[in-house]
Amino acid sequence: CGLVALWMAGTLLAPPSGIPLERLVEMAMERGYTAQGEMFSVADMGKLAQETLGCQVEQLHGGLGGPNRARVLWHLVSGHPLLIPYDEDFNHEPCHRKGHKAHWAVSTGVLLGVRAVPRLGYSEDPELPGLFHPVPTMPHQPPALPEEGSAGAVYLLSKQGKSWHYQLWDYDQVRDSNLQL
Repeated sequence: CGLVALWMAGTLLAPPSGIPLERLVEMAMERGYTAQGEMFSVADMGKLAQETLGCQVEQLHGGLGGPNRARVLWHLVSGHPLLIPYDEDFNHEPCHRKGHKAHWAVSTGVLLGVRAVPRLGYSEDPELPGLFHPVPTMPHQPPALPEEGSAGAVYLLSKQGKSWHYQLWDYDQVRDSNLQL
C-alpha cells in the first residue's frame, strides 16, 4: 500500500500519469526497500520518492502534532501531497491497532474550519454555501490556521490505496493513529 500511495502522489506531482506503479515496485525491490511491495521504512520511502519523482522530501520526527502540525498544514495548503503511515480501520479510516493494521495514505488537501474567510482571492463554492476556495489566478493570503485541539476544525482529504474514494479524516485522529505506530 505504501508504493500505491507513492504512485498516487506521483500522479499529482508529475501529471498526467506519473511513474508507472510497476516501475516503482521494481525500483523498490532492486534497492532492497521491499520484498513483495510492502514499505516499512519511512526513510526508504523518502529515498524512493526523491529518486523516482524528483521531489524534495522531508521526514518529520515526533509525529504530526506540535510544531509539525503547521508544517503539514502549510504543505497541504500549498498544493503538495503528503504520505502518512497510519493504522487502518475496516472503513480505511485511521484507528489504533498498535501497528497491526499499518498502512500508508496519501493526503492531497485540507479542509479548515476558520472563523473568518479572507475575502480577497477567495470565492464561495456555488454548490456548498460557506465553503470557500482560493481563486488560482488571484493572489490570496491563506487564512489563519485553527488552533491545535480545536474540535472538528481540520480535516485531511486522504485516500488509502485499497479504497476507490477520498475521505475527510479528522486531523487529530490521523495524528494519533500515526503517533502510536
